[in-house]
Amino acid sequence: MWGNSCHVAFDDHWYSVPYQLVQQEVEVRATAGTVEISHRGVRVASHARSQARHRATTVTEHRPKAHQRYLKWTPSRLVDWAQKTGPATAELFEKIMASKPHREQGYRSCLGVLRLGKAYSPERLEAACRRAVDLNACSYQSVKSILKCNLDSLPVEPAAPPQPPLNHPNIRVLEYFDSGEPPTLQ
Repeated sequence: MWGNSCHVAFDDHWYSVPYQLVQQEVEVRATAGTVEISHRGVRVASHARSQARHRATTVTEHRPKAHQRYLKWTPSRLVDWAQKTGPATAELFEKIMASKPHREQGYRSCLGVLRLGKAYSPERLEAACRRAVDLNACSYQSVKSILKCNLDSLPVEPAAPPQPPLNHPNIRVLEYFDSGEPPTLQ
């Protein structure tokens, strides 16, 4: 099984099995067109074999009921909930979901950020989300840490401007080596 997920890894692809079998040993049999998964000799899943590497094939009924509810949600629904806190929270949600191969994988992080609103004021949560977006630290853990460490009230330091290259007689530029001429010592 693939972590605590309801998937089995086979041939660089993940195939779902009923969630009740999480962390159970299963047997995989494959043909050119089919992948069958058995548990204790009983077939529990059958999928068309996929050639898509590092992707998942998931049967909705294999997910827990709570996860099946997420499928009815849309990213816009979560962003609308976030917008009630503020525009930075909504922007954070969009970035979290965009960073995942499947948007549903971002739902849990987004819901965690919303739950932080029970422990912190909407103003602090919005400020923490703004800081997370500005620092490109778009995750539930980052927002939680920002709030816990009271960093939401601090300004984000601008990035230091790039420094000019050093100018020194012992430093050679690329053209020095590409000239085809042997170097001369001074």
